[in-house]
Amino acid sequence: MPLSDRFLTVRRDPHSDEVLARGGDPEAHSILQRAGFVPVVRLHETYHRAPVGLTTDEETRLATEAVARLWAAGYHVDCDEDFRTDRRPPRYLPLGAQIAQLAERIREVGTTDEVAEVLTELTASHDGILTSLEEILQATADFHDGLDEATDPHVARRLRHLADERLHVIRTDLIHNRNNLADRHTRHPGRSACAAEVPATERERSSRCACPPSPRTVPAPPPPVAPGPRR
Repeated sequence: MPLSDRFLTVRRDPHSDEVLARGGDPEAHSILQRAGFVPVVRLHETYHRAPVGLTTDEETRLATEAVARLWAAGYHVDCDEDFRTDRRPPRYLPLGAQIAQLAERIREVGTTDEVAEVLTELTASHDGILTSLEEILQATADFHDGLDEATDPHVARRLRHLADERLHVIRTDLIHNRNNLADRHTRHPGRSACAAEVPATERERSSRCACPPSPRTVPAPPPPVAPGPRR
């Protein structure tokens, strides 16, 4: 990760008077969004702004909270004096990061049974992650039904379409994949279990693993160059 991605600015723009945050990596962007900032994606940059309709005091509180969270996460933040604070809130593993650990488990395990076990967390019919995601979409649709802007009914219908059609396809495919893996009971041929044991004949006792090195992929030779016309 480039060192520049650890630096951000959180300042009130002198021209537009908007509170803007610029710089940072995806983790910093998530921190800004959880603090209340809204991402703005442009052709050549992505930055974050305070939501519209806030008072100056509300914008200051929002920016101060974002700066505190960024500093607590180890980022270098150049900010307005009004946004500085000595508070360092505790950091907790976000829910999305906890779910992402399932992907790490799939990358580490070596059998179809183990992958099926992980996929069950997504596809379980009563309390799986996809079932919960459907409930969130439906609840958000219900919320929009009670709002009073002209576009709210359309948004509610769109969310229900995502839950009933798009999410249904993903869940159906993953359930089929999970069940197929659960029936196979095989080990992945490219992944071998490693107990990190050192054989008794090993002279270098500081060695940590007796496994042979991973096979290296030999690059394919370039295609032959067609001979040109002779001069």
